[in-house]
Amino acid sequence: MTPATDSAVTGSAINTEAGLPGTGGQPLDLSTLALAPKVLLHDHLDGGLRPSTVLDLAREVGYDDLPADDADSLARWFREAADSGSLERYLETFAHTVAVMQTAPALERVARECVEDLAADGVVYAEIRYAPEQHLEQGLTLDEVVEAVLRGFAEGEAVAAAGGRPITVRCLVTAMRHAARAREIAELAVRYRGDGVVGFDIAGAEAGNPPTRHLDAFEYMRANSAPFTIHAGEAFGLPSIHEAIAFCGTDRLGHGVRVIDDIRLPDGVDLAASSFAGAELGEIANVVRDKRIPLELCPSSNVQTGAVASMADHPFNALARLRFRVTVNTDNRLMSDTTMSKEFYRLAQQFGYGWADFERFTVNAMKSAFIHFDERLAFIDEVIKPGYAVLIG
Repeated sequence: MTPATDSAVTGSAINTEAGLPGTGGQPLDLSTLALAPKVLLHDHLDGGLRPSTVLDLAREVGYDDLPADDADSLARWFREAADSGSLERYLETFAHTVAVMQTAPALERVARECVEDLAADGVVYAEIRYAPEQHLEQGLTLDEVVEAVLRGFAEGEAVAAAGGRPITVRCLVTAMRHAARAREIAELAVRYRGDGVVGFDIAGAEAGNPPTRHLDAFEYMRANSAPFTIHAGEAFGLPSIHEAIAFCGTDRLGHGVRVIDDIRLPDGVDLAASSFAGAELGEIANVVRDKRIPLELCPSSNVQTGAVASMADHPFNALARLRFRVTVNTDNRLMSDTTMSKEFYRLAQQFGYGWADFERFTVNAMKSAFIHFDERLAFIDEVIKPGYAVLIG
């Protein structure tokens, strides 16, 4: 298997005509991958807009600062601007999407289209996150933001079901780590827990904004038996992972890719190897693996933000072979010009994965979802395993 080049972080690098061996059953290509049931745990609502929708909403609200005035050029601008190798510069692209998501109708539309797009790509369960505090500029309250997004999700689910691609979408409400509203957002998560909000998150630039700044929010979530994830181990490395686990008690790690910094791989081993026997794990890596803390890995995004140098340098395969609970995610579909099918395909190009591997990663994600055990088990037994059985053959 020829490794993908560094440019494989962009959709244009994918050869959609060439199939890869699926290790039995159907060959792997984007059309068959779209049929595979997928579970998505890390996807930002404001990072997944359709370029045409950004243009429409900008016209409606009189936003004149977009860097392009047609959908193709705008999509290209987002992708190229995000390819900076810096998390901080990557985050600057969100100024344009957030600017057009300041009214209830806009939020509802973006949420509905998000669900429709995921369902068309074979996603059967998704947890979509966004920061309600970023959508208050036109007078909405935090509650009104959440309610608009939940309406959009419900509308999208109905459209997808009517089209024969049923999907369940839940949401995580996110607090910005550089701000001081985390406890308030945690209370919002608990308040809407029975209506489609299943958890809490903090996001934003990691450097200088450690998760321990928001201990009161995490304590509130634990006191209310409510789960949460934390963006950690993307830009800042092991200290943020340690704090997220040891002091904050996170249930999952948003990205967590830098846990590889606490693993000494055997000398000379290639990251595409099928075995990493002899690898030595440090204390933090052992805790992550021992406790089965899910890693919300986002391969294309991790390259764009500089968390890893290239897809060939991504530790996904090493972590998977060492039996960490790895999951595959999109992070920001607009900025990375990606889908879950494209992320699977890039991993197959780079590491030679087949259908059985993607079934395992999907089951990992479903086990890690913030819904109840019986619901997770039903998805695994009734949707995921039967779906992959057809593809594996």
